[in-house]
Amino acid sequence: MLALFLREVQPAVQTGLVVKWFAALPVQIGLYLLLVLLPLGALAIGGTALLRSWRRDTEFREAAQKIFTIGRAHAASLLIAGATLTAAVILCLVAMHMITE
Repeated sequence: MLALFLREVQPAVQTGLVVKWFAALPVQIGLYLLLVLLPLGALAIGGTALLRSWRRDTEFREAAQKIFTIGRAHAASLLIAGATLTAAVILCLVAMHMITE
């Protein structure tokens, strides 16, 4: 995804080669391996590391519980902040699309 973005923003950078390489791969390798299995593997490894830390580290558990408590207390403000950030990202993407056309 970063290569696609950089190819549009900075065409002089050689990211177009990465995009061409990915497009030339057979569908099974490109789609299933690179876009599904690698992120799924990262999710599994990250989840395992977090679970291990959760079981072994009491300070980590206490910090996470404090974060959840603060999050519940300020849920409305966090929701508004998340929606505002999402709107800003969408607006930037639309602006980039308009600039490139």
